[in-house]
Amino acid sequence: MQPTLLLLAAGMGSRYGGLKQLDAMGPSGQTMIDYAVLDAMRAGFGKIVFVIRKDFESEFREKIGQRYEDKIAVEYAFQDLEDLPGSYTLPKGRTKPWGTAHAVRAARDVIAEPFAVINADDFYGREAYAQMATHLQTLASSAKGDSSGGVRQADTPRLTSPGGVSACRTPAAVAVSMVGYTLGNTLSPNGTVNRGICQIEDDELQSVEEFTTIGIDADDVLRGDGLDGKRIELKSDAVVSMNFWGFSPALFAHLEAGFEAFLAQRASEMKSEYYLPSLVDQLIKQGRANCPVLQTDSPWFGVTYPEDKARVVESIAKLTEAGLY
Repeated sequence: MQPTLLLLAAGMGSRYGGLKQLDAMGPSGQTMIDYAVLDAMRAGFGKIVFVIRKDFESEFREKIGQRYEDKIAVEYAFQDLEDLPGSYTLPKGRTKPWGTAHAVRAARDVIAEPFAVINADDFYGREAYAQMATHLQTLASSAKGDSSGGVRQADTPRLTSPGGVSACRTPAAVAVSMVGYTLGNTLSPNGTVNRGICQIEDDELQSVEEFTTIGIDADDVLRGDGLDGKRIELKSDAVVSMNFWGFSPALFAHLEAGFEAFLAQRASEMKSEYYLPSLVDQLIKQGRANCPVLQTDSPWFGVTYPEDKARVVESIAKLTEAGLY
């Protein structure tokens, strides 16, 4: 079974000022998505799923999707603010997307095999895709139809619904993996960034904590804001999640339960987000997942701000000149 690559391409690009997913970065007009799909096909992924928004579906299909529909299986999933579980409805005045975990949830009806998740506007490097594809193919082979992917089980409490009532079925354990990068190599000189800071032991992820507005403060100290609002000092050599994850399909049951719990607590907050690293952290702490961190020497670069584009274009040009693309 070949793994699937899920590209999160529904972001609004508010800081960038436009749909950076469709912006040309390569010497022949290639987008970041073009490089992601090329690297994925080379690595052995068998299907691409694009998570996009309905309002730019036609433009996306024309400029991106149609290029690959005769080369690899292509599916589309749509992130919608009103796509909520159970009886939940969109709070009045809410315009901000629900976050990366909600974006992955949008693909729940089109993925039934081990899959990787990436941001569509980041460049992860060929080696990273090769490492992840090899891991997911091993997972699919060893699972033999078991959606847990052979994850070790632990005696943990049953997941509960927002009202505290035990769910009728505890979701199966989920296999998780992550490609890790160094925080100092993922910063932007043009503004702050959001990253998941990881704690690792014996090459396995122990915890991941989401930090926002990471940057060098006026006193030349690197800091970020935790989800509790406290701004703390961070180490530049910390391992971070750049949203390059691998999962068994059992993840979707956990996504559903976790999103309901999130909405029960924070739906009324107009800017609250359901982060994928936060869900992974919860699964690890519950004993429902173990997460090997995949080692890679691949470069990472991305475009958060318009000023980042020149640096990305230059970096891709150098890789092209070296014959890698």
